[in-house]
Amino acid sequence: MTFDFEAAGAGRAAGVAQAPECGRANALRVPATIDSLEPVSDFVLGLGKQARLPESSLYRFRLAADELATNIVLHGYRGEPGEITVDGGIDPGEVWVRFQDDAPAFDPRQGMRAPALDMPLAERQIGGLGVFLAFTAVDTFEYELVAGRNVSTLVMRRPAVE
Repeated sequence: MTFDFEAAGAGRAAGVAQAPECGRANALRVPATIDSLEPVSDFVLGLGKQARLPESSLYRFRLAADELATNIVLHGYRGEPGEITVDGGIDPGEVWVRFQDDAPAFDPRQGMRAPALDMPLAERQIGGLGVFLAFTAVDTFEYELVAGRNVSTLVMRRPAVE
């Protein structure tokens, strides 16, 4: 699957000006199914490569996006039909990807907690570790409920262009 990155478009926030080398990716709309996770991952990787993220940042950006998309499919829609819209962009100092869905309202940060490393593995509470690892991997994670839709945005800083 190939994604076309346009040379112009609005930034992630209203009124954000973009430098000439920056752009906005076309939106990707996929059914909320496990089979859709690969195209979402490809979209995020393409965006990160276009933004020239270093490999370590690209890995963390994809990790967070994979975790978020998986949680929308498995825990948001819970097997019910639904759709995920993914768009993103490249601004002068950052690259961002935004997920929108109509699953029941849920702020993913609610389940985020630091791992209890001082407890034996068998005694630790199950769940939430993936969210913690993913969202601490990106520079910024934002969540809003907008007109009944979950809107989550992941942001990675871009290295300075020389």
